[in-house]
Amino acid sequence: MHIHNLSNLLESNRDLITAWMNQKRQEVPIPIYGSVDIRDSGWKVSVVDANHFPAGFNNISENDEMNMSMLLKDHINRKHKDCTWVHIFPESHTRNQGYIENLSTIKRLIEKAGFRCTVGSPELEGHGSLQGITGPLILHDVVLENSKLKINGKRPCLVLLNNDLTEGMIDGLGTHNVSPPPHMGWQRRRKSEHYSCLEPYVNEIAELLKIDPWHLMADWFVSEDKCLEKQSCREMLATEIDDFLAKIKFKYQEKGIDRDPVAFIKNDRGTYGLGIMSVTSGSQLLNLSNRKFKRLMYSKGGVDVENFLIQEGVPTTLKSKENAPVEPVVYLVDGQAASWFYRINDSKGDIENLNSPSARFEKFSESSEQYGEHAHGWHALVAELSMLAMGSESILQEK
Repeated sequence: MHIHNLSNLLESNRDLITAWMNQKRQEVPIPIYGSVDIRDSGWKVSVVDANHFPAGFNNISENDEMNMSMLLKDHINRKHKDCTWVHIFPESHTRNQGYIENLSTIKRLIEKAGFRCTVGSPELEGHGSLQGITGPLILHDVVLENSKLKINGKRPCLVLLNNDLTEGMIDGLGTHNVSPPPHMGWQRRRKSEHYSCLEPYVNEIAELLKIDPWHLMADWFVSEDKCLEKQSCREMLATEIDDFLAKIKFKYQEKGIDRDPVAFIKNDRGTYGLGIMSVTSGSQLLNLSNRKFKRLMYSKGGVDVENFLIQEGVPTTLKSKENAPVEPVVYLVDGQAASWFYRINDSKGDIENLNSPSARFEKFSESSEQYGEHAHGWHALVAELSMLAMGSESILQEK
């Protein structure tokens, strides 16, 4: 079955889906923002990565900025009454012009929403400004005073966190209104927890639409406590992967899909696309060089890796004009799909991880005619389900 052949089914149930989605959004704390990577194989549309602290806002279309600002305004006014001043707490990527441009875009969106907006952190004190792609981003000096973050002696109404906390909790954040909540940082969060929370929502929406939920989510499992420096651990993981691939192969045969399955092995923590590899058999894992093993076990901040998310590889059927593989990246505000851009990688195949230094990005406004026809259908649906899952994760993490 080609999922896009059912687009009429999706549209004919739009009112039912909207009512269901509105009800579910009342039950969990919806994130102020987020982004998801989507893979579309034709037979499956699936979120393959979900980011609670998204960078890359500089890649969104200008045409979407006003809507995103209005969604930000609605969220902040609803969740943080009487807020007038939003302070962005960033990562410390002082040389990454793309990331700095991302901060400039978020600042612009917040200001368009009618709030005062400042940017900075104690770690960036004294920089004055950072050079983005289109110009400098002015920083405000942030000092830690009595366990509180202050700018010119005053506290902001809301701290907007754009730092994934991989290296641990930041002093002073706990005394402020912070969004997204710090307990959703990678110092605690795991990728697998997202899929555990996502699965019930996918099952519910699939039941509502009377389709197989397999078409809306990649298969996955978690391999825990794998000390991969030991041969015995490698062998156990290889056996698990072979069993996993056999199950996918059976499903492919059942669905008439003539393709060999692939498994992605991912560090269960956020890694900016690092610590990821793909295999078609467990034996490939056993034959890895030490260099590739070290890369697989790499994690941002030097955190030890023991748990791995094993995920079905979903090939992409979306192609650029140059026939390069393409994957949509959806940016969401207040739980709603608000903007898209496309990750394109000329040096990768249709089943490979496209998130590498060779990737380039196209805005939706520039390329919707090429591969954006499905954006507001199945792509938006699975992205918004992912935001519900993030809200569910947040409840679990807070306990």
